[in-house]
Amino acid sequence: MLRFAEEIMLLLLEDEGKRFLNVPDSSLRYALAGGVLMDLAMEDRIDTDLDKLILVDPTPLDDDILDPVLADIAAATGTHDARYWVERAASRAFDTREAAMERLVARGILERRDDRFLWMFPSRRYPLVDGEAEIEVKLRIMEVLFAEVVPTPRDVVIICLADGCGIFTELLSSEDLREVKPRIELVRRMDLIGRAVMAAIRDIWRFGRSSSG
Repeated sequence: MLRFAEEIMLLLLEDEGKRFLNVPDSSLRYALAGGVLMDLAMEDRIDTDLDKLILVDPTPLDDDILDPVLADIAAATGTHDARYWVERAASRAFDTREAAMERLVARGILERRDDRFLWMFPSRRYPLVDGEAEIEVKLRIMEVLFAEVVPTPRDVVIICLADGCGIFTELLSSEDLREVKPRIELVRRMDLIGRAVMAAIRDIWRFGRSSSG
């Protein structure tokens, strides 16, 4: 199974991997940070409520994307809310991005060539990952938004992250975004895990937008 950070990077690849979608740096950093925290929540390492993020299990996952953030949380001497940890995880975004891209190359999903990343296969499925071929993330998300395919819990997280960090404004035309906005709102209400993480990301994003405006 791919981690959220890996799928976020794949979501941003365009033209068969020839370039990345030009999203603001803050969008990428907070999307990756949220993805790491959401993976930790799904691995039962952390939990959240409106006031705090809670360490459930400090046991490392032998995962170079998740373990540094998990160790940071485990080493904390005080209690902090989800927004604090989103900001902390965002400070590691460059390392998270590099680790995600290296994994995608190692899995045979992408090829690094002349400092670019290219798709290894022309199909809309990833090659075998943990014994199963996975449908490419962008196709899955578009089917959920435009064909009203029932999303998996992981699809819900990706959509929430993309919406909360403003990625859909770059990924979709303004007309398409208006069309699927009600669907995005519906999917967002399906999120049963990490609501505090998502709320923190949306607050950070709104504050950043208003401060820069």
